[in-house]
Amino acid sequence: MPQPTPGTPSLLRAINDRAALRALLERGPLTRPEIGAITGLSKPTASQLLLRLQEAGLVVPGGVREGLPGRTAEVYRLNPAAAYVAALDVTRTHIDARVADITGAVVGEHRQPVPAGSGDPVRGARAALEGAHAPAGLRRVVVGVQGAPDPGTGRLGYATAEDLPGWLGPDLAAVLGEGLGVPVSVENNVNLVAQAEQAHGAARGHRDFVLLWADEGLGAALVLGGRLHRGATGGAGEIGYMPAPGAPTARETGRYGDHGYQALGGGPAVLSVLRPYGLHGDGPAEAVAEAVRAAGSGGGRAAAALAGLREIAARLAVGLASITAVVDPEIVVLTGGTLLAGGELLRGIVEEELHALTIPRPPLLLSAVEGNPVLAGALDLALAAARDEVFGSPLPA
Repeated sequence: MPQPTPGTPSLLRAINDRAALRALLERGPLTRPEIGAITGLSKPTASQLLLRLQEAGLVVPGGVREGLPGRTAEVYRLNPAAAYVAALDVTRTHIDARVADITGAVVGEHRQPVPAGSGDPVRGARAALEGAHAPAGLRRVVVGVQGAPDPGTGRLGYATAEDLPGWLGPDLAAVLGEGLGVPVSVENNVNLVAQAEQAHGAARGHRDFVLLWADEGLGAALVLGGRLHRGATGGAGEIGYMPAPGAPTARETGRYGDHGYQALGGGPAVLSVLRPYGLHGDGPAEAVAEAVRAAGSGGGRAAAALAGLREIAARLAVGLASITAVVDPEIVVLTGGTLLAGGELLRGIVEEELHALTIPRPPLLLSAVEGNPVLAGALDLALAAARDEVFGSPLPA
């Protein structure tokens, strides 16, 4: 039977340091007595801890707090400059960047256009970070991409050179890390949206859920037992290629052709469905928004708009039914331009169509994450990695 590891002074110090830093992160500025009460440390030990954290540059004085008459207490806060991280959202036309300090406060954002045919991921990522005024010495960068990084090779799958020119080489994360001089992680963009929904949005508190993204393309993320499921090659959730009734298959169109669920409910299909109903737009989100407006106008135009929305909902429900039958999730989160433009009206119709097809009847919820959810999820992962590294580093006694 293995013997328990003894609690050495250095190990106990590291545990106490980490507990204090976590408390400052989660609760904000605290006094020495408050830190002592939270960590269970005596006043002298709490004082030594704070001195150690200040000397390491992790904690700084944060002013004083008025207490009882004639008494004040100095407060301490996490040093925002202890570490910085960045998130990137890479698309065919642009790279969005967001930079935050260790507390999670955003200190810079930028959208970097990608010239047509540009094929240098390092140059594009560096320009986006510079535009966001990223400080030197970033601790971590997390990159969201329209593809599925294979954990075995680091190469992007489920993407073409047309989607992301220059980004499909082997070991993409290592190439970016070497070129930028900072540890880099590469993640599927829809998986990052699920991360944001689980932390801040509609899926908060749920351990089993499916997220459906519908815009020009279709994608999904699966969270099972509280953990994101990526699959053996990183392709879990790449449902655009999933065979669907009434849609062409890869045999007819080729591996990356317009087939399966994408052909049934992707952006081009949404436009073609709504066009005969007199509903148009520059993209699927604009066309669906027009349909929702028309549905509230009354008369024959409203009836036509509702019929068009129901046809879209029925197509999306076919794919969701297959996923629901296999995964049996607690909830399904709907997001992406098409579904968000449809709002509560489209959400309700998709739920009705799905429940007509399946025995499990999970509620369908609209996304509750504001702004760019890819950047939000990527920043969450970058902060978690940086905090583990910074808070877990042993400090001198």
